[in-house]
Amino acid sequence: MQTSMMLWATTMQNIFLNNTMKRIFCIAAFLIAVVSCAETQIDRAEKLRNMILNGTSDYVIVVAHRGDWREVPENSIASIEHSIATGVDVVEVDLQMTKDSVLVLMHDETVDRTTTGIGRVADFTLDSLQRLNLKHKGEVVPESFVPTLEQAMLAAKDKVLINLDKADRYFDLVVPVLEKTGTAKQIIMKGARSAESVLELYGQYLDDIIYMPVVNFNNDSAEELIKGHMSILKPCAYELVYGSEELEDYLIQLKEEIGDDALIWYNTLWASLCAGHDDALALQDPDKAYGYLIDTLGADIIQTDRAEYLLEYLRARGMHD
Repeated sequence: MQTSMMLWATTMQNIFLNNTMKRIFCIAAFLIAVVSCAETQIDRAEKLRNMILNGTSDYVIVVAHRGDWREVPENSIASIEHSIATGVDVVEVDLQMTKDSVLVLMHDETVDRTTTGIGRVADFTLDSLQRLNLKHKGEVVPESFVPTLEQAMLAAKDKVLINLDKADRYFDLVVPVLEKTGTAKQIIMKGARSAESVLELYGQYLDDIIYMPVVNFNNDSAEELIKGHMSILKPCAYELVYGSEELEDYLIQLKEEIGDDALIWYNTLWASLCAGHDDALALQDPDKAYGYLIDTLGADIIQTDRAEYLLEYLRARGMHD
């Protein structure tokens, strides 16, 4: 009897120890997974920034215009989260300011097209604005709202880079939000200002915020603008806009001149930005649109309204994760 009791006690002890070890192992595995996930997200944001600052090799950076608005409401938290989930590298968003001087994500000056409200953003307080629902393709999205810049940056923190469009006019209000959220190094700003003007206005922030000149070759001043930046500011990337294929030889030569010193950004949103090599053409033949910009003109960054389609194309070519 005593021997049986001892065997029973030993067996129960072993079961207890085994179960305890299993629990410890499961908890440890869970903690490792959580830490690994957090590190991956942090590393991704830093990796993307370093790619832009130091070059991308064969990797093409994908920018989602207003977030992936074909799937979710534009300029929304959902658009940022969806872009992150699909593997987008940069989310472009637009800024407007409310009546009480809060920066919010909104492309238009009015709320009519993208929300259930009517009127100018500047005539709404934040509280009244966020009582509205967003619309997607004309349909109301329940429980959606117009996000503030702060809410957007917190959603993006450590996970993706953000291109702030229409932001230079509010720059004094943008900086405190970036400082509060600790996201300044995730920001890309662009503009058509001269190198001297950029240094005067933003010089103290350029160690953190990435600034890219927008050079529109449909304008006579384009060559002067880019030469000024190449000699003074030496940016890590340029956004190039062109409307005619007659500029092809010049753009190829420009890419060779820039070499590894900077990346080249092209937009495929509509035909006038890229001489017809746009998203619409890509749906018929992606090689004639995305492939042309990459292989012929040396595009390193492409902003698109069809992020998932572009990602699929790049992954098939081994040019994206």
